Amino acid sequence: MPPISLGRAVCLVLTAAERHRLKKMAYGHKTQHRARQRATVVLLAARGRGNARISAVTLLHVDTVRTWRGRFADGGLPAETGIPLSRWSCPELAAELTARGITDSISASTGGRAVPDARPLRHRRP
Repeated sequence: MPPISLGRAVCLVLTAAERHRLKKMAYGHKTQHRARQRATVVLLAARGRGNARISAVTLLHVDTVRTWRGRFADGGLPAETGIPLSRWSCPELAAELTARGITDSISASTGGRAVPDARPLRHRRP
């Protein structure tokens, strides 16, 4: 579903599956702190909160809130497989992007750069 623009902030509409997954991330005790913050930002944005209000609640800079809100609007949840992106190798990421039909073909190095903020493994040891 395409994002709806309300002035400056992008209005997010979540599917039930996305909402469920984000709530697990936001309230999970074993979730990394950054992932928990991002999930909280997206959940508050989906409830119609403005960037300034989300910033005040989460104690994040308003630019950070705006960035994460926009990234979610553009790409949704990046890792739907349940495997953290940091555990993927560059060739695996490239293969997944091709398998999902996001691109026709892509090199392993470009696949590693395709997902911002992910630091995929460059080499995989047997």
